[in-house]
Order: sequence, then structure tokens, then C-alpha cells
Amino acid sequence: MSNKPAGWIIILLAAVVATTPLAIDMYLPAMPIMAQQLNTSIGMVQQSLSIFLAFFGISMLICGPLADNFGRRPLAIFGLTGFVLASIALSLVSTIEWFLFWRAIQALCGAAATVVVPGIVRHIYQEHTAKGMSYVSMIMMLAPLLAPAIGSGVLWLANWQMIFVTLAVYGLLILLLSWRYLPEIKPAGTPQKLAFFAGYKVVFSRVSARPDIATSMFASFSFFCFLTAVPFVYIKFFGVDEQLFSLLFGFNVLMLMLANLINSRLVTRLGPQRMLRAGLAVAIVSASALTLFNFWQFELVYTVLSIAPLMASLSLIATNADAMILMKFPDNSGTATAVIGTLRFGIGALAGPLLALFYNGTPLPFSLLMLAGVLCIAVSQLWHKPAELPATAASPD
Repeated sequence: MSNKPAGWIIILLAAVVATTPLAIDMYLPAMPIMAQQLNTSIGMVQQSLSIFLAFFGISMLICGPLADNFGRRPLAIFGLTGFVLASIALSLVSTIEWFLFWRAIQALCGAAATVVVPGIVRHIYQEHTAKGMSYVSMIMMLAPLLAPAIGSGVLWLANWQMIFVTLAVYGLLILLLSWRYLPEIKPAGTPQKLAFFAGYKVVFSRVSARPDIATSMFASFSFFCFLTAVPFVYIKFFGVDEQLFSLLFGFNVLMLMLANLINSRLVTRLGPQRMLRAGLAVAIVSASALTLFNFWQFELVYTVLSIAPLMASLSLIATNADAMILMKFPDNSGTATAVIGTLRFGIGALAGPLLALFYNGTPLPFSLLMLAGVLCIAVSQLWHKPAELPATAASPD
């Protein structure tokens, strides 16, 4: 596409994707009081996060092929509508069982809305998909940066139920904007009979896409290791307070945004494959440094200064890998997105059990697991055949 896409469309797409981190992070500060008022344990309330992630992944598997067959706009409208209704229902529940049920419905609908976004970005940006994905990721990163603070503010002003009312209001606003402005991208050619497995067969049978699918998956593993372990590393091991933890966490989110800003400026000139390699080089150095610093038990500042470039490099790797995957599947971008998302959440779910298995009271297991994820990315990229690399960087297929 030769015309420069309107910036507000990218902002709208990022706002649609932001429903997920907002739904995940906004209610975290309210978990203790929710457990008390719902007459349950904090562990049961925490299970709602696992249920959300599980049903989000299931929904992506279902909705990816639906988007390819029936178009992306109808699915986005349906998903946002369901997200709003589920958020309202969550504000009205009085038992943990109904809360868990409506969290599952919220996840199913939220995934239906977000799974369409990469396909729309791919349609708008064509061979510059990596640039578009960088813009969306950069804007969307504001959500996890602000969500815990928003949840704390709402809880201070009102009660935990208003957190879900706030989510419903946000979802309704995005729904109205999407109804008015979200472009319709109709499937190419004559609509065919829906066949879920046929779409997945197309994606997995493309040998040239497998290294990038593996790369995206292992980048997510390292990222989920960070999300799972960072409260323990910063608060329990290094003894920082909640305010400093929020600042350190926000600093890492800002590094993710900076990486996407840099990528959006350079990727059209250097190509997504070269940007991915640059991110991988930084990731290997910073993950190795993080491991050595924690092996030698250096003070907090060394961990902070090694995690920051590592998170930025993981963002570069994942964004460009996802873009190269999407460019290979112009007619199956929804299915490809479902594959990426399901593998991402699936391997991310392993982070917690592995960290628990290797726990020794220090940040070293966390550092080693992040390094292992980065090394698996390097192996995945070695999987590329040399003849494929220039074509991957230069063209959609």
C-alpha cells in the first residue's frame, strides 16, 4: 500500500489490543479485598488470571480461522461487545464461582477482538508490516504501564467492582470507535467452507515460517519468566518497596516502548530480519550479563541495568518475528496470529512451574531460564536456510 496509513487507525488497533493487558493488570491491586468480600482465598482469586490466559489462548485458536473466513471487522465488533457485557457481569458477581465463569467469557471475547489486529496491520502496511506492528506495540505498552496505577486509583476512590465497570466503559468506547472507523478487510476471493485444520495445516506446513514461529515462542518464554519472577527478585530478594518496584517495572515497560520506536524508524530501511538479528545480539549479551551478575550476587543496580536492554531486545525480536510470519500468510493471517498467540501463552505457562522447580532463594534460576530462552532463539534463527534470509527481509513470501 503506497498511501501512508492514518495514524488514528493504528491508535485504534492498539487500543483494541490494550483490552487484554488492562483486563489482566487492573484488578491485581484489588485481589486481597476481593478474596475477603467473595468469601474465598487469595489463591482462588489468583486462579482467575490463569483461567483468563487459558481461555484467551483457546479463543485465539477458534477465532483465528473465523477471521480469515468471515472478515475481521465483524469478529472485532462481536468480541468487544462480549467483553463489555462480561465486564459488567464481573462487577455484579457475589461468588467466586461466577467471577471465574465471567472471567473465562471475558477472555474468550477479548481474544476474538484482538486476534484480528495483526491481519489488519498486515493489510495496511503490506511489506512494512514490522513497522506497523512496532507502532501498535509501542502504543499498546501504555496499558500495562498504567493499568496497576489505574486499578489502585479506582480502588482508592470506590471499590473493586468499579474496576470492572471502568473496563466496561473503556471497552464500550473502543467498541463505538471500532463500529465507526475500523476498516473491513474481506477475505480474498469467494468465501469457502470453514475448515479450521486446513488453515493450521497451511501455517505449519510452511517450512520457512517455522524458525520465526519458534523465535516468537521462545521470546515469549523469556518475557513470561520476567513477569513471573520480577516481584520476587525486586521485592523479596533485593528488598525494594512497592513504590520503587512500580518505578522499576515502569522503566522496563518504557524500554519496550523505546525498542518499538527504534524499530519503527529503522525496519523499513534495514528489514525485519536484520533488526531481529540486532535484537538477538543485544539479548545474548544482556542475558549473559544478568546471569553472571546474579551468580556473583552483585547489587540491585546491575540486575536493573542488564534486564532493561534484555527486555528491549526481546521486544525487537518478537515484533519482527511476528511480522515476518504474517507476511508469509496474507490469506491466513488470522490463523497465523492464533498460532503465535497460543504458542506464546502456552510456553509462557511453563515459566511459573519451571521457576518453582529450580527455586533456590536467589535470582539465579530466573536469570538462567531467561538466558536459556535467548539461546533457544539463537538456535531457531540458525534453522533459517541461508538462501531464505534475503527473501525474508525483502518480500512478504
